[in-house]
Formats: sequence, structure tokens, C-alpha cells
Amino acid sequence: MSFCFSKDLELGFDDAIEHVTGALKAQGFGIVTELDMKSTFREKLDIDFRNYRILGACNPNFAHRAIQSEALIGLMLPCNVVVQEADNGKVNVAAIDPLASIGSLNDPNINAVANEARDILEKVVAAL
Repeated sequence: MSFCFSKDLELGFDDAIEHVTGALKAQGFGIVTELDMKSTFREKLDIDFRNYRILGACNPNFAHRAIQSEALIGLMLPCNVVVQEADNGKVNVAAIDPLASIGSLNDPNINAVANEARDILEKVVAAL
């Protein structure tokens, strides 16, 4: 089993971020964190790096259900989505497969939530 869903887009980086964010929002996911690794590496390490952004996507309904089942599941949230410039000139988008991460807890309630989130994230990436 792969740990993510991935697709290359023929968009500029900023357009890809906007497109991905909109597609996630349309499926009930909001972006609760955004890490700009290019800026971080430049500021902290003085390294020039490609555009690479980590979007922390959260569906409040899924998060609430998972936290009700396991209080410490927040350690494994949100569902991360990476948007990065690829070597081929395209922009690569990859979303975590929640079943590959939180499904490892073998909790039937959490697995049900992970499966639902997986289905939606897989469809979002495929439709980009």
C-alpha cells in the first residue's frame, strides 16, 4: 500500500496552491496549517530550495469523530498535502493516505473515519 495519492499538474506553483486549496474546501477540508519550506530553508539554513509547501488539511467532522474515539489521535492530524515544484517543470501534489497512517491503530471507529477521509482525498487528487 502506498502512503499517498499523487498527481502532476501543469499549473504555476501559486495557481496550484489555489486550485488544491479550493478542491479540498469543496470537499469539507480547510487548511489549518501551511508550511513554506522554501522560505524556512532560506531563513534558517541559508539554502535555496524549490517551491515546497505543506498544507495541513482538516475536515472538522472527521477530526471530531476520530478524537472522540482516541483522544491522542491529534498527534496524527491534520491530513498533510504537499505541493511542490517537480523536476519536469510541473507541480506535484501529494496527499497522505489517512488509512496508511492512522489506520495503523487498528481501531474500528478510527479506521472508518480514515477510510472516509481516504476516499475523499483520493478523489480530490485524481480530479485535480
